[in-house]
Amino acid sequence: MTKRRKTSSFDEKGIDSLAKDKPVVYEIQNDAGKNIYTGSAKRGRVDDRLKEHLPGGSDPVRGGAKVKIQQKSSIEQAQKAETRKIKSEKPPQNKRGK
Repeated sequence: MTKRRKTSSFDEKGIDSLAKDKPVVYEIQNDAGKNIYTGSAKRGRVDDRLKEHLPGGSDPVRGGAKVKIQQKSSIEQAQKAETRKIKSEKPPQNKRGK
């Protein structure tokens, strides 16, 4: 099964354009394309979770310009990929190194 990747602008319109039918691991990037935050979201929660990171949201990520998602077959796979990405890339806005 191929996993879909997609990059979009980090705003409501961009988030609304992303695939939502599978769990995802996502990274929020700054203008330079550097990963500043990594997370995962369950199928059906992708929009909600990403919108929580917008300015004024419950878990804002400062300086985000783009969001990149990679779909996974299960939330467990997404969470494992999230953990690996945080350990290897150490995004500055991930507070706890999983």
